[in-house]
Amino acid sequence: MSAVVVGVDVGGTFTDLILMERGADGAARLGLAKVPTTLDNQAFGVLAALREAGAELSAVAELVHGTTTTTNALLERKVAKVGLITTAGFRDVLELGRRTRPQPYGMYGRFEPLIPRELRLEVPERVDAEGEVLTPLDEAAVEGACRQLLEAGCEALVIHFLHAYRHPEHELRAGEIARELWPNAYVTLGHAILSEFREYERGTTAAVNAAVQPVLDRYLGKLAGELKTQGYGRDLLLMQGNGGTVAAKIAAEEAVKTVMSGPASGVMAAAFTARSSGQVNLITYDMGGTSTDVGLILEGVPAVSSELELEYAMPIHVPMVDVHTIGSGGGSLASVDEAGLLQVGPESAGATPGPICFGRGGTRPTITDANLLLGRLDPGRLLSVDSPVSLDDLRAAFQREIGERLSLSGDEAAAAVLRIANDKMAGAIRMVSLSRGHDPRDFALFAFGGAGPLHATALARELAIPTVLIPARPGITNALGCIVADLRHDYVRTLNVPLPLADMEEVHAVYAEQTAEGLATIAREGVAVEETQALYFADMQFQGQTHLLTVAVEDAQVGREALHEAFAKAYWQRFAVELPEIRPVLVNLHTAVIGKRPSVALEVLLPPEARANRLEDAQLGERSVWYALGGWQDTAIYARDKLPFGAALSGPAIVQQLDTTLVLEPQDALTVDAYGNLIVTAGREARA
Repeated sequence: MSAVVVGVDVGGTFTDLILMERGADGAARLGLAKVPTTLDNQAFGVLAALREAGAELSAVAELVHGTTTTTNALLERKVAKVGLITTAGFRDVLELGRRTRPQPYGMYGRFEPLIPRELRLEVPERVDAEGEVLTPLDEAAVEGACRQLLEAGCEALVIHFLHAYRHPEHELRAGEIARELWPNAYVTLGHAILSEFREYERGTTAAVNAAVQPVLDRYLGKLAGELKTQGYGRDLLLMQGNGGTVAAKIAAEEAVKTVMSGPASGVMAAAFTARSSGQVNLITYDMGGTSTDVGLILEGVPAVSSELELEYAMPIHVPMVDVHTIGSGGGSLASVDEAGLLQVGPESAGATPGPICFGRGGTRPTITDANLLLGRLDPGRLLSVDSPVSLDDLRAAFQREIGERLSLSGDEAAAAVLRIANDKMAGAIRMVSLSRGHDPRDFALFAFGGAGPLHATALARELAIPTVLIPARPGITNALGCIVADLRHDYVRTLNVPLPLADMEEVHAVYAEQTAEGLATIAREGVAVEETQALYFADMQFQGQTHLLTVAVEDAQVGREALHEAFAKAYWQRFAVELPEIRPVLVNLHTAVIGKRPSVALEVLLPPEARANRLEDAQLGERSVWYALGGWQDTAIYARDKLPFGAALSGPAIVQQLDTTLVLEPQDALTVDAYGNLIVTAGREARA
């Protein structure tokens, strides 16, 4: 019997797929696909990728899917109509927020809550933070509010009471009443999504869940139906923003946890690849067609945060892989603004019409066009014989759109576009490293995405990062992340008590309860796992502070002193300050329950049988390429899949493969490791 596993990731421009099959005789087969994303219905792109990879769905054991459905729905505000029932006097919490400003140095900008005021209704109820009932729940008012919201056309409902994070009795009872009247399953209880204090963040997270729940449910229903029709008989797995997977049959219950699903899968693939290659500290750099996502991996573990703000005044406080995103991808449009400044992104050419060089009608220059014009991409591959676009057309477009405004030639304008794009991406890397107390020089840069390796060595030189790691299949690494990701479920509970006063038995009981809930959920999913494990964390702060630090906890029976030491160490690492005279506060307890899925072999991604015996045999030819150091230079072009294991070469050089291109700048050195990964040392010549 052969085992077939499929990972498919939907991006803003392309849908990527990896199929891995290992037969009973040990032989492996690899299927790859990269097709344009079908924005109107992502399911069509997924099915097209499956067809291109030659997938026999009846033989597929697991299909894992990373999706941008919920993220795009929120960003574009194409969400369900949602109603809110909340504690009397608190209907405007979601709109008041923290009273921050969209622009820190200006009084402009606006915020539109997901739930408008006329759909936010109040009912009499009040339980204080200690659990004392101040106002009993008015059940008749709950029923009346439900009917009013249904008449207003609401599809989904949020019930969000003030102190339900610790005392959810009223919220649970209101949920029972609502479910008797509500015509579908789209009823969200705030405490069930997030058992944390701070009613604004908890309420916004619940509102996001309700808003995208019907959207995700319909999408998964259509996709699962099509897959079943074509022979797929297993349950679909979905990537979550925390870097784990969840069975599609229960994913919509907590739809908010699938926000940032795609970027999370790339970080998980980076962690998996890095562990195999011996690199444990990484900055992940994923440059696709629409955006660039940057994350941090410390000691082999991706950074996870519960403080994502998808856009202004929309905090989503569920654990997610900590990724910083900017609008700078291969399709990002370049232009000169009214002030005469060159701008790159965030607007993108997308999949349609795409960059000018795609020949689909695009007229505005992009980062991809700049790379092609400067010889970094192969004109023979992107500009086919029957292409309506030539290099002269690209040069004229850069001259027309940028050069005339800035007194630059077409080539100089393209070089300026790359410089601006690199500056923006370097800034994103600083946001996840230097701004959080980490020196980029202590990390390797893991570059992937269809465009990441084109810019990686320039960014490494800019930030003094010594090593760049290019995985075997950079353009479809997110799809690999879907295959290697484990099942994962996160649980958070607020205690908010000074550490010296904390009841440690309660702490141990909460961890045990969260662990049991996670194990039960994994059992309900029915997905094969090799083992389960639980990771424990605590959110802490010094008394009087507002921001939290998350510290890892060794085990569920942690002691008070161990918590204190872990917090002091984390605080020192972040701020280089010791405050022994101030009491720490134990705010939240967090448990991540993980179901380990069977591992995959990285060697399958680049089989050795196609490799040349000599480096010279991997060379495809030469062409002239422009570099920031040295200008135009004749450059050797190599085929990635033919590079021998252990090969070493010096820049300048171009390494091409199906899904990406690596630019090896002058004075860079490259070696090929035992897994086919490319290890680049920026600014040094190679040693064979």
